[in-house]
Amino acid sequence: MKILESIPSNDGFHMPAEYEQHEGCIIIWPERSDSWQYGAYAARKAFVQVAVAIAESEKVTVCASASQYNNARENLPANVRVVEMSSNDAWARDYAPTFVKNNKGEIRGIDWYFNAWGGLIDGLYFPWDKDNAMAKKLCDLYCYDIYNAQDFVLEGGSIHVDGDGTALVTESCLLSSGRNPALSKQDITEKLKLYLGVSKVIWLKSGIYNDETNEHIDNICAFTKPGHVVLAWTDDEEDFQYPMSKSCLTILENEVDAKGRKITVHKLPLPKPVYITDAECGGLDNMDFQPTRVGNERLAASYVNFYISNGAIIMPGFGDDNDEIAKRTLEKLFPTRKVIQIYARDILIGGGNIHCITQQIPR
Repeated sequence: MKILESIPSNDGFHMPAEYEQHEGCIIIWPERSDSWQYGAYAARKAFVQVAVAIAESEKVTVCASASQYNNARENLPANVRVVEMSSNDAWARDYAPTFVKNNKGEIRGIDWYFNAWGGLIDGLYFPWDKDNAMAKKLCDLYCYDIYNAQDFVLEGGSIHVDGDGTALVTESCLLSSGRNPALSKQDITEKLKLYLGVSKVIWLKSGIYNDETNEHIDNICAFTKPGHVVLAWTDDEEDFQYPMSKSCLTILENEVDAKGRKITVHKLPLPKPVYITDAECGGLDNMDFQPTRVGNERLAASYVNFYISNGAIIMPGFGDDNDEIAKRTLEKLFPTRKVIQIYARDILIGGGNIHCITQQIPR
C-alpha cells in the first residue's frame, strides 16, 4: 500500500455512487459499553442480520477486536469474513476509507481525519485514535493505495454522491465548529470537488432532528439514481423535523445537478418519533462520569438510513405503521433489488442505523 500525497481528481479518480456495483462491504463488530446497551447482545443480533442480508449479493468483511474475534466468528456465517482489527466503536461508514475509482476500474481509498464527530468541542467520545487508524489498515488489508487527507475532518456519513458529478452535504455538519473551523464553505466545497471528483456540491441546511452527528446527510437524503433523491419527510407541521425537511425540499426542488438535471424528490415518510426508555438507558455505561443517553431522549430515526447492496436494499424498520409504506416506496424506486427490512431499534440506540454501520467497496 502506498500513501499518496496527490489529489484523486487530478489522478482521474472519483467516488462512485452506492447504487453502482460493489466488490464488497465493511462492517465493524459492536462492543462499546456506553454505546450498546446490556453488553451489545441485541445490537450484535441486528448487525448479524445486516451482514447476512448484504452477503446474499456481495462479500462482507466484519472487523472485530481481539477480545471479540471468536464471538464474531461464531455468530456470523461462513460466507462472511471476520478479521481482527481494533477500533473505538462500530461506525464503518464514518471512518472506513471513502473509496474512489478511475476509468480503468482501479480502486483507491481516502484517509480523512476522524475526530468522533466534533473532537473536543462537541465530539461524542475520546480517544478516537483507533478509529482514525482504520482507513489505512483497511486499505492495507485490501491492497489499495490511499490518499492522505488527514488535514481535513470528514465522515463518510456526511457525504452522498450520484456518481455523475454531484455531491450532497449538510451545512449543520460540515460547517460545525468541531470539524474544520478555519475553512469557509467555499473552501470545503473545493476540497470535496477535488477529492470526490465531483463538479457540484449541493448544500442542504440541516438533517434529522437531534442527530448527534451534527445531522449527517445519509440520515435525511440519498440519491436513488442520477437526478432522483429520497428525502425523509413528515407532514406534521408541529414536529421539530418539519421545518428541517421543508427547508431541504425547497433547496432540492430549486436545484439542478452537475449535469443540469432538475432533481426529482421522493418523500420517504418518517416513523413516529422514537424515544429511548429508562430501561434501555439503564443498560448503558457512563462515559467520563456522564450518561450517554437519558430517558425519553428522542432518537434520530429515519428510513433513509438504508444500505444499497448489489442485490438488495437493506433498510431499517421500527415497528411503526410507516415501516410498510417506506418499504413499498423503496421497492418502487429500486425495482431490480429486493428490499429487506430489519428491525433496527437496537442499532438506533447506539446513535446511527444500517447505512452508518456499513461502507461499500466499489467494484
